[in-house]
Amino acid sequence: MNNQTCIAKFKNQTEEFRSSAVLYCPTVFDTFLCWGPTLANTSISQNCPVQRGVDPTKFAWRTCTAEGKWSNNGKEELIDQGYTNYTTCITNLAHGVHDMCQRLGEGACDTIVYATRKIEMVGLSLSLIALIASLVIFYRYRVLRNNRTTIHKNLFIATLNQVIIRLIIYSDQKYKLIENKPYLCEMCYILLEFSKTATIMWMFIEGLSLHNAMTVAVFQEYSFIKIYCYAGWLASILLTSIWAMSMVYTETGICWYMYNFQSNYWILEGPTSALIVINMLFLLNIIRIVVMKLRNSNMGEFEQMRKAVRAAILLVPLMGTLNVLFMIDYRIFTSAWMFGLWAFSTYFFTSFQGFFIANLYCFMNGEVRDVVKNNFSLYMSLRTGGVGGAHLHQRNSSEVTRLSSLDPEVCCCRDNESNDIQKFNETRV
Repeated sequence: MNNQTCIAKFKNQTEEFRSSAVLYCPTVFDTFLCWGPTLANTSISQNCPVQRGVDPTKFAWRTCTAEGKWSNNGKEELIDQGYTNYTTCITNLAHGVHDMCQRLGEGACDTIVYATRKIEMVGLSLSLIALIASLVIFYRYRVLRNNRTTIHKNLFIATLNQVIIRLIIYSDQKYKLIENKPYLCEMCYILLEFSKTATIMWMFIEGLSLHNAMTVAVFQEYSFIKIYCYAGWLASILLTSIWAMSMVYTETGICWYMYNFQSNYWILEGPTSALIVINMLFLLNIIRIVVMKLRNSNMGEFEQMRKAVRAAILLVPLMGTLNVLFMIDYRIFTSAWMFGLWAFSTYFFTSFQGFFIANLYCFMNGEVRDVVKNNFSLYMSLRTGGVGGAHLHQRNSSEVTRLSSLDPEVCCCRDNESNDIQKFNETRV
């Protein structure tokens, strides 16, 4: 609705007021609700609009002054349009955010939010490109198919789903195509929470697998891969389904605004927080083992410390321990710099998370780089031909024989159909 359709809606009532020569306030549209002509020195109310953070069962109201003008509540910019009191419409959760923004100062809250969203869009875009490229590499070269990369690929898929859904939701905030459609917006947030839960589950599995590989003398990972797959996906589906059903029965607002502050969100937050804490314990124990092994080596003290710090920095984003930042209730901040520090750091690490894990698990992985380099060298040698090309082909074949000694891949939730890799050209799908 706009101002013209609003005026047309109350055209007959306006004509009656004019013909009776009474003092009244004219029809007006305040960008949310349409208010009809109202007699002077009276107030009018109607149900709150259906908007995020608004309770449509409450009432908004306006006052027509004795002079036949809408009250502007002392705001000069509202002299013509008048002031609508939506105070009672705002939910308690939205009130908390509003009060925080009032404490931070005029415009500080919006500035931080807009800057954070720009960081998110850059990080999510880079993560999207990096994750797709990594999955193409892992699926294209058969020699890379083993239990470790099976876990990597599932983590990439879960993270990629989260990135895509976030980009869709953020892009829609300008056009409101999803938000204004019943059930579609809620479905997007259900998929978002499922992908977030699955991502944390697979980060936990990555941490568990790495921890077992370093602490268990004989660890046969292939015997656990099916359990990992079921735990990573089915557990996420179960938790998300229970949470979604609880939201359907308890939430009345549009698009489940600020659902992450509601008590039933702990259906998801509780298990995932526990997994993050366990992963942090895994991380500390892994670093302890790395430091002990470095001390037993012949390296200098400074070199040992450098390698230990490097290992810790690499493991933090891989094991999802930075997700603990999301547990902080940002409504408690009393200064703009504290809120800005939390927002920039939290959303930087979460939006660039896919980019980090793709680089560390794929692009910086020596085995992956060897396979890609050798495949490219073979492709160039076949194009150029000659003795040099034949020699290079023999060297690449020997390299692939070495790489193919890795455990055969057990595909997610089913056995690999073939474990025989004999020729290099069979490593390409």
